[in-house]
Amino acid sequence: MITNILIALAALVVVFTVFIALRPSDFLVTRSATVAAPPEVVFPHVNDLHNWEAWSPWLELDPNPKKTYSGPAVGVGAAFAWDGNNKVGAGSMTITESRPYELIHFRLDFLRPFKGTNTAEFTFKPESAQTKVTWSMSGKLNFVTKIFHLFINCDNMVGRQFEKGLAQLNKVAASVVTK
Repeated sequence: MITNILIALAALVVVFTVFIALRPSDFLVTRSATVAAPPEVVFPHVNDLHNWEAWSPWLELDPNPKKTYSGPAVGVGAAFAWDGNNKVGAGSMTITESRPYELIHFRLDFLRPFKGTNTAEFTFKPESAQTKVTWSMSGKLNFVTKIFHLFINCDNMVGRQFEKGLAQLNKVAASVVTK
């Protein structure tokens, strides 16, 4: 009887392991919003990492993280590192590509709560006097993060923060236009 239970448990572990191993290894979270300002106004709020303090949704989750800026003030090589509470964790982001008023790519290195390296991207598409801003993050999932993604809807969780950040970016950029 105990042998049968152990065999059944071992079989369940094998099935679960195979199931997790066969899940997708890539993820992508993308959100877009129309910002009431032209790309020339919106772009600097993302390209200068110091400006993120005015609109980043994560700074609301921990308004007092340890922050470090390095590299140039704006554009390629500009970097920001944070070490915050358990809601924001710790990590760094570095601009790896910056095409004025069009595109910004970032390398994201997370240290806590999970170690990992992802890519983030902002695109800016003019629409009359406004800008369609798309914020995306993509990366690879290891075995442990595949399990995490099985139980937590990361697209929804991160996507909500992207939506909030884009709405705040809209307020900040629109206020510049109306001045």
